[in-house]
Amino acid sequence: MAAEDRLSVVVRMPDWVPHAALNYLVHTEMGLSIRALARASDCHASTILRQVRRYENRRDDPLVDDALRRLSRHVPKPSDQGEEAAQPMTIDIRRSAIGVDDKPSEARIAAEGLRILRRLCETGAVLAVGRDMDTAVVVRDVPGGDTTRTATVGCDVAQAMALREWIACAEPGARVVRYRITNTGRAELKKLMAADENRAVQGFSEARAEFRGRAAEIEDLAGDDGLDGRGMRYTLGESPLIGLSRRRDKDGQPFLTRDLVAAGERLREDFELASMGPKVTTDWTRFLTGPSRGVGGGGQGGAEAAHGRVAAALADLGPGLGDVVLRCCCFLEGLEQAEKKLGWAARSGKIVLRIALQRLRRHYEETQGKYGPKIG
Repeated sequence: MAAEDRLSVVVRMPDWVPHAALNYLVHTEMGLSIRALARASDCHASTILRQVRRYENRRDDPLVDDALRRLSRHVPKPSDQGEEAAQPMTIDIRRSAIGVDDKPSEARIAAEGLRILRRLCETGAVLAVGRDMDTAVVVRDVPGGDTTRTATVGCDVAQAMALREWIACAEPGARVVRYRITNTGRAELKKLMAADENRAVQGFSEARAEFRGRAAEIEDLAGDDGLDGRGMRYTLGESPLIGLSRRRDKDGQPFLTRDLVAAGERLREDFELASMGPKVTTDWTRFLTGPSRGVGGGGQGGAEAAHGRVAAALADLGPGLGDVVLRCCCFLEGLEQAEKKLGWAARSGKIVLRIALQRLRRHYEETQGKYGPKIG
């Protein structure tokens, strides 16, 4: 085969882009034939054709369309290859991340994906994306017909999640498009959770920390029930707060009102954001069992700022109230488990939790105003 019949194409594409999407972009942007792509990918032409058709049909999805348009800038155009590349007999496609503005990075997609996919597994949760908005919002139905915002994520990460088919929408033409987690997303969530648990085990093995409440000394979080995850089991469908919000008191009113649930969810979101930063193995219990330490917000966004907000809230609540909020809102432990570990009487935890959430709501109102701090 003559050397001039062989075309070598270097596509400077981020590593997280699916290979099928790369084939689609090379076909549409460079005009290379299906058969040439099939020879380059060492597969049947019908496989490439299905990939191209699938992504072409997904262009109605605004996140997928925006992601493909942004990534198409990295694909060489036919004019860049010269006239001799019009009808190559053989094509060699090589992926390279060198020189690419690789945003979002694979690490950020994994960290944000773990946080958002967990939220989307909750009952009634969707990822809402508005036209020309830089941020997507996770909202969830709550008892009483209301909705609450539980998380935010940058649209660049949401685009990557949609391109990798972790999320999908049923009505792409709506003004506000709502995405739900797919089976592929659920499978990916299991992998991300397993990797996160492995990192947590390594962190706990390096720095073991005791967790003591004011009432009694309890088990070490890095002990047997902390390392293997058996002490932290919970359903991804809902958090302990949602279950309590469906209960009614003796007057027929919700046991936890919407603003109390929102306060707990706000703390959980900041806790998860803080865990994405460099202080993944932070011992949050130091804010509960010892004297208050100086903490700062550190700004309006990012893991460092979220770390400061969580630290300030726990320091304000103090031991006891801080213990139950940390366990039920952040670690997602059930009330029975929290009561047992804290040495409290049975069925007393829900009353203490409600008091703690009332104090947490007041903390947010005093420090950030009635409608703050903003999630994310």
